[in-house]
Amino acid sequence: MPLSDIKSDFPTLNQKINDNDLIYLDNAATTQKPISVINAVSDYYKKTNSNIHRGVHTLSQEATEKYENARKKIAKFINSNEKEIIFVRGATEAINLVANSYVRPLLKPKDQIIITEMEHHANIVPWQIVCNEKEAELKILPINKKGELVINELEKLINEKTKFMAINHVSNSLGTVNNIRKIVEIAHKHNVRILIDGAQAVQHIPVDVKKIDADFYCFSGHKIYAPTGIGVLYGKKNLLEEMPPYQGGGDMIKSVTFEKTIYNDVPNKFEAGTPNISGAIGLGTAIDYILEIGIENIAKHEAELLNYASEKIRKIDGVDIIGNAKDKASVLSFTIENIHPHDIGTIMDSQGVAIRAGNHCTQPIMDFYSIPATARASFAIYNDKTDVDKLISSVRKTIEVFR
Repeated sequence: MPLSDIKSDFPTLNQKINDNDLIYLDNAATTQKPISVINAVSDYYKKTNSNIHRGVHTLSQEATEKYENARKKIAKFINSNEKEIIFVRGATEAINLVANSYVRPLLKPKDQIIITEMEHHANIVPWQIVCNEKEAELKILPINKKGELVINELEKLINEKTKFMAINHVSNSLGTVNNIRKIVEIAHKHNVRILIDGAQAVQHIPVDVKKIDADFYCFSGHKIYAPTGIGVLYGKKNLLEEMPPYQGGGDMIKSVTFEKTIYNDVPNKFEAGTPNISGAIGLGTAIDYILEIGIENIAKHEAELLNYASEKIRKIDGVDIIGNAKDKASVLSFTIENIHPHDIGTIMDSQGVAIRAGNHCTQPIMDFYSIPATARASFAIYNDKTDVDKLISSVRKTIEVFR
């Protein structure tokens, strides 16, 4: 599928905001949905609406087939086994599941968990909670001024008390693509298991969990052109089988008496209650859409856009890019001298340009750079150089308004 006419696949983009054509550059927060995904969700409710598993009637069997087919698509997409794919609400729930079901039982007082200075709050707070409860310690792998992890410090942080690591694949506020394979190798050398937050990775670059050798990997559907409220946790099957259930209820059991409950096999053991069936179907359809375009083609297109935008914005006096890692995905965070990012976002919105302004749920990064927030433009498959040009003209307009 050529990328030149791809905008027509996304109905939300065909509208005006404040009498201007919408230029949507808030994709790191959430992506727009192609019509194929919208139709898949709509068709489920129009034609197949029924609960899954255990139903003998036709609608239930059809819904179950679509739901489980989505699991198979996702497994193939990240090179895993379908039994290793758990549907969750999003990356946040996936991280909490691992924190509570796998890590909490491991921890003893004085044990350690390692995360990094560039993590999203969703990959900080769950670890703080379990560390506080278990009287364990949270260790932080630092970043440098370019926004890159200081990987050489990792060997110094790991010791016999280190029980787990959690790290993002791609930073949502800096765009840094971390050297995950090297980090996993270091962790495994010390017999430390690791979770990779891939919420900002799977929609931009090829991900192979077997090649990475990730113990756990998670991502959210709404950032990869799928509906909100659906996400994926990948876990190595032997680890998932060892873990107790995260929640109790229907479909995560084989049998229940008042004396004893026998839990279901993975992945069902971790999918208590009626799941987001339409969301899973929509996610499977989004994967189909991405595969039709080709993830390598997406990566190439977005890299060109990021380079084009970075070159343009560097030429504007008073603008600083926050995050200049050698390897970046399609995130461009910046500040403008003496103008608060919220004001930048407001002026841009008046021109139809949608960006994100704030700390992006990464307050420690803002503290590191001694700034309150950034303006963030983030690119997707439907963006083009015309969108970048409008972004740049909006930056110049913002400066004119305030100066």
